[in-house]
Amino acid sequence: MTRIIERLDEIAAPYDVLLCDLWGCVHDGVRPLPDAVAALQGFRATGGTVILVTNAPRQRSAVQAHLEEMGLPGDAWDDIASSGDAARAAMYRGAAGNKVWFMGEPHDEVFFEPMALVENPVEIARVPLEEAEGIVCTGPFDPLADPADLRPHLLYAKQKGLKLLCANPDIVVDRGDVREWCAGAVAALYTEMGGESLFFGKPHPAIYDLARARLAALGKSPDNARTLAIGDGIHTDIQGAQGEDIDSLFITGGLAARETNTVRQPDAAALAAYVERAMVTPTFAMGFLR
Repeated sequence: MTRIIERLDEIAAPYDVLLCDLWGCVHDGVRPLPDAVAALQGFRATGGTVILVTNAPRQRSAVQAHLEEMGLPGDAWDDIASSGDAARAAMYRGAAGNKVWFMGEPHDEVFFEPMALVENPVEIARVPLEEAEGIVCTGPFDPLADPADLRPHLLYAKQKGLKLLCANPDIVVDRGDVREWCAGAVAALYTEMGGESLFFGKPHPAIYDLARARLAALGKSPDNARTLAIGDGIHTDIQGAQGEDIDSLFITGGLAARETNTVRQPDAAALAAYVERAMVTPTFAMGFLR
């Protein structure tokens, strides 16, 4: 049974590391959430390490620049593991072929910047869909449009047998009060149509391997038993933690606010019904990170 808690510091003592989601937990897509920032700062002040584990389809440097622009204090975290970096490593190892068709918004074109961590990277060329050996998807062209609008492109790709490299497994995110579609929605549609999608962010293992590499670079190698994952996505953050045998803290006031009847804290009965439907059980839950 999931235990509802009031504050992170109630349960923080047994943990050395937090693997903390960003969007919906630490910021709302527009601005940092002050209580969440204070909670992470407090954890680090006691000697803990915070790795921000995000399904953002961009590399660590781009994520960091965005956080700094947003005003997130640097003393709230130690390092970043992004779905973008995990997916970029796969791309530069040839997972989607040498010639790829890019699906995403212009600001995500940084995905194609060189990546020093991959030895002997393949040369990637961006080409029209008709010439492509694979698809790199950082999100739909229009995050507000129904992903079904992309069916004609995806049907053509499926008929050609193209793999779709999904740089962000999230289905949706909330930017302030506006819900947007993510690459995960496109990949789910492509899979439903019979195409092959490749995933690298939460809940899939590659991003956790990257987080461990970030920890190792900091000289840390904590046991799973001393690691806590925090997130608002039941099928990304929490399912991923469960797959890695890591305890989890479910932030119910994000994507699942309506389903869990969260105002300040989740309604216990609604939360129990929600996790039963999801067939994923968090260790802990709270309305908002604080």
